[in-house]
Amino acid sequence: MSQFVEFLHEVFAEFGAIRSRRMFGGHGIYHDDLMFGLVADDQLFMKTDPTSLPEFVAAGCVPFEFDKDGKKMKMPYYLAPEEIYDDPERASYWANLSYSSALRSAAKQPSRRKKRN
Repeated sequence: MSQFVEFLHEVFAEFGAIRSRRMFGGHGIYHDDLMFGLVADDQLFMKTDPTSLPEFVAAGCVPFEFDKDGKKMKMPYYLAPEEIYDDPERASYWANLSYSSALRSAAKQPSRRKKRN
């Protein structure tokens, strides 16, 4: 785990317990088993959806993008506002905003549980 990922535990202490999991050369940031953040190159990107996106855009946050087969791919994650690193209340606000996006996204997904006979 990078020092930056360890630092995020402090950043989000007011929000609640988080955990991280290595993935695709970065880390997923989880709360209650839902991924609400993505760390790539020691930068935190936070989950968005149509409800939360306007606040991220208004704060000047940029989307997470990567190249795949020569095409720019965008994911529904935007760079976290700098204010979260200095203000625990603002960190909690933005974490709740992203976690709510993750909850709404999960509610739209069909259940992955297999039905038992």
